[in-house]
Amino acid sequence: MKLIRKFFNYLISLLYKINKMKFKTLLVFFLVSILNVFSQTTYKFNSDSYDFGELIEDDLAIHLFTVKNTGNSPLIISDVRPSCGCTTPEWSREPVMPRKEGSIKATYGTHGRLGFFNKSITVTTNGEPAMTTLYIKGSVFAKSESKYSDAELKLSPKLILEKTEHNFGKVEKGAKLPVKVTITNLGRSDLKITQVSSACNCISFNSKQEFIKSGEKGIIELIYAPYSTGFQIDNAYIKSNDILKPSQKVTLTANIVDAIEPSLMKESSGSNSFK
Repeated sequence: MKLIRKFFNYLISLLYKINKMKFKTLLVFFLVSILNVFSQTTYKFNSDSYDFGELIEDDLAIHLFTVKNTGNSPLIISDVRPSCGCTTPEWSREPVMPRKEGSIKATYGTHGRLGFFNKSITVTTNGEPAMTTLYIKGSVFAKSESKYSDAELKLSPKLILEKTEHNFGKVEKGAKLPVKVTITNLGRSDLKITQVSSACNCISFNSKQEFIKSGEKGIIELIYAPYSTGFQIDNAYIKSNDILKPSQKVTLTANIVDAIEPSLMKESSGSNSFK
């Protein structure tokens, strides 16, 4: 059975590399349908909602949802449909192979859309469940309502997180889990990380850069030390001198066990990076 699955998985991945075949998509769905007779495609989103918080009109509002194929056959995202034209989705067009991750990027247009918003994005796949709904929300304020002047807003640093979630997988209790977070400064002045806090007091950070200059990237290292066993989820709040978004959230998850085999202790022995 495993050999059959591997054979079909190989054919599907190969077909997506042959761009000149007009009937490529039809063949892929045919192969996936046959493969589903032998196995079921399952998947899991790291989160199904994201809160942008307060946004100033024309501010950049982009979030990346990640989805992991937890089954043993390819996951195909066939359609991503937002509830309105104000939200623009982009997603992984190629099959997401078993144990790999795909992504859905949601961009909300804030221009001319003042006030609170709560929008849905319906994702259709060949997996179980066949449809999943993701949500984005936040509040948009006019520039005139900001307590900062136009000059201050233009000169402010602007912190952009390359990724807002990380799953460490299965790790042993008591381990200190490091992960590197990439930050881009899209503002016009130097960005300074002032503090990293968490409700659990289980996340600390290291940074070799005091400032991240305009247009440049920097890296801070979060160190996650959960106290309890079982599936854990905690948020790190990265605070900076970005006046529009002085605090931004990174979600860390891990499956904490009392003890695991030495061969499985890769996650807790070195640094991980958001990619």
